[in-house]
Amino acid sequence: MHEGRIKIFFALGGNFLSATPDTEFTARALENCRLTAHVSTKLNRSHLITGQVALILPCLGRTEIDRQTEGEQFVTVEDSMGVISSSRGHLEPASEHLLSEPAIIAGLARAALGDRTTVPWEDLVADYGRIRDHIERVIPGFENFNQRIAQDTFYLPNPARDERRFRTDVGKAKFTVHPIEPNELQPGQYIMMTIRSHDQFNTTIYGLDDRYRGVFNGRRVVFLNPEDLAEAGLEAGQLVDLASHFKGRKRVAEYFLVTPFEIPRGCAATYFPEANVLVPIDSVAERSNTPTSKFVVITVSPSRDVNGGVARLQAAAHEVAEADSHQSAGAL
Repeated sequence: MHEGRIKIFFALGGNFLSATPDTEFTARALENCRLTAHVSTKLNRSHLITGQVALILPCLGRTEIDRQTEGEQFVTVEDSMGVISSSRGHLEPASEHLLSEPAIIAGLARAALGDRTTVPWEDLVADYGRIRDHIERVIPGFENFNQRIAQDTFYLPNPARDERRFRTDVGKAKFTVHPIEPNELQPGQYIMMTIRSHDQFNTTIYGLDDRYRGVFNGRRVVFLNPEDLAEAGLEAGQLVDLASHFKGRKRVAEYFLVTPFEIPRGCAATYFPEANVLVPIDSVAERSNTPTSKFVVITVSPSRDVNGGVARLQAAAHEVAEADSHQSAGAL
């Protein structure tokens, strides 16, 4: 998109702008598109950065009843422990015209492929159990999928957990030792990692508190070792600007509160996605091609406009609190 080779961006849920590294680069890429279309149940920052034509299309939410031609449907979800459970809506849909996500995908496929496909898209939407039948046939661990999910939740197989067996030629785990290259930092530089707070799921922030780390009523904080603070002449609660340095380019994120924390010297931690603007788009892991969000070289300097910074922090806190009706606005 940034190079102009892709002209249409279509998102089914998600918050692409906030989730992606190098926020300003990503924003310019989205603006290069002829069309940006978002299928969403809740507004987010990605909807503010558009192509020449922009669409925000609502769909059925997970909490709404999903009625298809063969009755009420449900979907399944997998948690981080490999547990499969069903998710069924119980509220009346906000509109009779809202489509479900499976119906949207099937409709797009039918419109794009027409008679060139033999997939029975309409039948799959009519009864999601047919989709689960296909999943059962191709993914190990989903045997008797529909029967098992109708009874209760179930675990996906995990040989290491269930049988103390590893899928290697010797049936045991193999450990590999890799040399660790020393990190050479210039004076005043730190290695920054981005992290998530307690009240957060992906880019959705439910509250301003992080009981994991004793942070309350705010998220624009930078965690630093107390000894590093003393050496740099910084104080707890001071407003600072963060700058990343990669291949001669500087990226800046303003107005972060200094927070002492028991983190190794030479390291810093900030919240995701607030610090994504500092993560270079072309800094990636060698094999996985994932962003190096856990290894960004930064410098820290006192903010110039302290009063303006405080106002922006308070506005950000109010914005997050207003986004969730179950949270009260916090003041920094």
